[in-house]
Amino acid sequence: MNEPPATRYPDPATAASELAQRIAAALATAIAARGRASLVVSGGKSPIELFEKLSTLPLDWSRVSISLADERWVSVDDAASNEHLVRDHLLKGAAASATFAGLKTAAVAPEQGAAEAWSRVATLARPFDVVILGMGDDGHTASLFPGSPQLMRALDAGAPPGCIGMVSPTAPQARLSLNLSALLDSRQLFLFLSGTAKWKVYAAASGPGPVEEMPVRAVLRQRRTPLEVIWSP
Repeated sequence: MNEPPATRYPDPATAASELAQRIAAALATAIAARGRASLVVSGGKSPIELFEKLSTLPLDWSRVSISLADERWVSVDDAASNEHLVRDHLLKGAAASATFAGLKTAAVAPEQGAAEAWSRVATLARPFDVVILGMGDDGHTASLFPGSPQLMRALDAGAPPGCIGMVSPTAPQARLSLNLSALLDSRQLFLFLSGTAKWKVYAAASGPGPVEEMPVRAVLRQRRTPLEVIWSP
């Protein structure tokens, strides 16, 4: 089988630096064309260096709105919170003036907080200018996990854009995720990966098999939104 397409960089630092420059350029173009720009990011360890580099770049950040592709249903002060990660590593320096729309609400469970969370995300300019996704070793992206009870509903590309409660079966924790329809409501998608293990998962996801087995396939197989895979060993 031919290797799946990806833009390859020699190491994670170079990949983060180059992608940060490209994201900043896309946001600047959006501001020039429409007066404001929107960015949706993912959590985890992989984008930390990307966030650090992006936060230093010159841009009219006061015209940029940022939100999350997904969130763990924990306090925003919790180290596991994606909002906590973004505030620590992106919303600082030059980027401190950006507007941030978090997903965590006061609701007891993500299902009860989904409508309020989406009302916050819906304040961002759409289509989103840039959406950055990651991928887990099980082939999930955002919090669209294989085996989660709401997965097929979340993957319905014909559903209205919104947020949906999800569960991570391997690390049982309530999550809130943008659904596939919301993630694809963007001008540019980046799937940001590093390491040989992630490449093997990506290669498997690029092959045949059901979407529910590896939900990232729903993003890889769609033709609605331009997608670029960024990878470094």
